[in-house]
Amino acid sequence: MTANGIKHNELRQLVRSQLELLLNQGNLEGAKALLVPVKPVDIAEAIEGLPESMQVIAFRLLSKSEAIEVYEYLDSAVQQALIQEFKRQEVLDIVDKMSPDDRAKLFDELPAKVVRRLVAQLSPGERQATALLLGYEEDTAGRIMTPEYISLKESLTVSETLTRIRSLANASEVIYYLYVTDASRRLTGIVSLRDLVVSSTEKTLGEIMTRDVVFVHTDTDQEEVARTIQRYDLLAVPVVDREDRLVGVVTVDDVIDILEQEATEDIYALGGVQSDGDNYFQTNLITVARRRVVWLFVLLITNTVTGTIIRSQEELLQQVVTLAAFIPLLTGTGGNVGAQSSTVIIRGLNTEEITDLGPGKVIFREALAGILLGGILGIVATVWAYWLQGNFFVSLAVGISLIAIALLASVAGSALPFLFRSLKLDPALMSAPFITTAVDVLGVLIYFNIARVILGL
Repeated sequence: MTANGIKHNELRQLVRSQLELLLNQGNLEGAKALLVPVKPVDIAEAIEGLPESMQVIAFRLLSKSEAIEVYEYLDSAVQQALIQEFKRQEVLDIVDKMSPDDRAKLFDELPAKVVRRLVAQLSPGERQATALLLGYEEDTAGRIMTPEYISLKESLTVSETLTRIRSLANASEVIYYLYVTDASRRLTGIVSLRDLVVSSTEKTLGEIMTRDVVFVHTDTDQEEVARTIQRYDLLAVPVVDREDRLVGVVTVDDVIDILEQEATEDIYALGGVQSDGDNYFQTNLITVARRRVVWLFVLLITNTVTGTIIRSQEELLQQVVTLAAFIPLLTGTGGNVGAQSSTVIIRGLNTEEITDLGPGKVIFREALAGILLGGILGIVATVWAYWLQGNFFVSLAVGISLIAIALLASVAGSALPFLFRSLKLDPALMSAPFITTAVDVLGVLIYFNIARVILGL
């Protein structure tokens, strides 16, 4: 909470609503004064909440230095929209002063023609830094790292190092870690700012540095980079090339963005919604519908297959009509059990919690869980079905079917994520519709066959 006791979300909404009101009134001086005490990240969120016609006006109220910082926090869709409205020089002033990793992220979203023009007009140093990052594959450490760091030699004393830091601090994104390299730029050690401050000024970096350095390579996947920083509680991790030469660092603020992005993509995927990393609620409805309709078509076809199976059992249903009443209960419960299994497995794959167990043990464990859940639910369903219909054999068929379907759903929910990952497909996106398909189609078949056996039909 703030000093005035206002929660962050309430403060953000207050700033946005007041900013919109002042802009509607044409009170630009009032709007400018309103934004003075507000932090850049909160200004960015306030601007994103404004109507598109007001976003450019609000952004132009910021000072040049503040505009650059605010721009880095904006959603990529808003960044692109603002670029279209800026004059060429305004664009260059902002883009040239952005940190290289944020600039590369922006260029990933812009049309190639616009990127070529902007890169050509950057200052030589920034052009080289940007070209370096854009040369690496997307979603790797090389693409998200910043080349703005401080590297030093082992022979420097603590006193000399402190003097050097003062002169280079403004040109570096990271000063809490200092990286020690040899003559070939190979990473040999690391010194924290804390260790530097508490050491004798006459000691050399070689005497106080840590030689066992945690690092990643330029082609390391960004999720693995995030897990490395999380595992070792780092504020930044150095990035080296194939020759172990230091080329950049990935900072914890970038990792937080990555973790949020990956979690969002997985959650969307579990719901059968394709995501390209854009803000869902700022995406136009045509694009939203296109992303969501794919798996809805899959489920539509699945339901058609399920309906065909039910029609093929018309003779059985005519003799025991009450069987039809429990089909939604069985398929719905099976779908929920499968969704639970797939959710925990996909999460375990992402966090590597189940890597050591292996697919076999994990699937077997989920199968046992499915039998246990099915047994509990089966007893309840048997009693419930008998109370509703008064037919013991129908209620017994429902209970036994529920055990079998829960087992099927648990196995499908745990096995399919492993299968799709081995096929280089997204487990989260692929699992949900296929689990629904398996449970709906096979569940109905299991139910009718168990009912035939028990009822003797």
